[in-house]
Amino acid sequence: MNHPNRSELSDPARPVQERVPVLMYHSVRADPPAGTAALSVHPDAFAAQLDALAELGLTPVPFSALLARWSGGAPLPERPVVLTFDDGYADFHSEVLPRLVHRGLTATLFATTGWLADAGRDRAGERLDDTLTWSQLAEIESAGVEVGGHSHSHAALDAVDRRAMRDELVRCRDLLEERLGRPERVFGYPFGYSDAGVRAAVRAAGWTGACVVANKLARRSQGPYQLARLTIRRGTTDTAFRQLVQGCSVTRHFLGDHALTKGYAVVRRTRTFARSRGRSLR
Repeated sequence: MNHPNRSELSDPARPVQERVPVLMYHSVRADPPAGTAALSVHPDAFAAQLDALAELGLTPVPFSALLARWSGGAPLPERPVVLTFDDGYADFHSEVLPRLVHRGLTATLFATTGWLADAGRDRAGERLDDTLTWSQLAEIESAGVEVGGHSHSHAALDAVDRRAMRDELVRCRDLLEERLGRPERVFGYPFGYSDAGVRAAVRAAGWTGACVVANKLARRSQGPYQLARLTIRRGTTDTAFRQLVQGCSVTRHFLGDHALTKGYAVVRRTRTFARSRGRSLR
């Protein structure tokens, strides 16, 4: 277990850029609906968290920059941090983007293409709250925020068959590339879960890297398709936030989450076995 007063990021025996806090946000709004409330952050708390990063000397970089660095690319700032936002809720445009732009900061937004407000005939899945439009997504990218993929319908990719999984990955990639006019690179797994088959499919679909949840610091050794993130939620206090972004007491903060993750891993393995068993009996 992490010692509460020790920061992994300050260990002189380990290069700082080998362990990077990658933060996972969802909704940032004062009055979230029940479906997103637990994983939401109040706008005032979010602003305070951005200011805390500056006070602590951490510099936000896009997720792709971290991937590139760990593939031999350009150096990052001395103390990098990655801010990621899942799903593509409308409050990113109204609450998150102005605060990022005001401070000259960047982030990475993983959009669920079938959830977008004007998805039209491409609409898929069940949205939990109001979502961004295509024009807002383009505006967000123009403001210096990286846009990546989060599947097409927000399906649990380890629970669908190969054809459906490929469709989720390729439709998301193709729509983003067509509407934003540039190659897609980074991906965030829906629900934060993946297995070897899902990771192989993501790579085959042309994504250069992806992140899970895991609630650990991201490390180069995790590989480009399984980089860990730290969950920031409604109940994350200022003290906890400051500890997490400095690599302090990470395990202690997420003991309950790790227990749930282990339990869900058993469910996933059982479900995968049942699917493979069903195919073999056909």
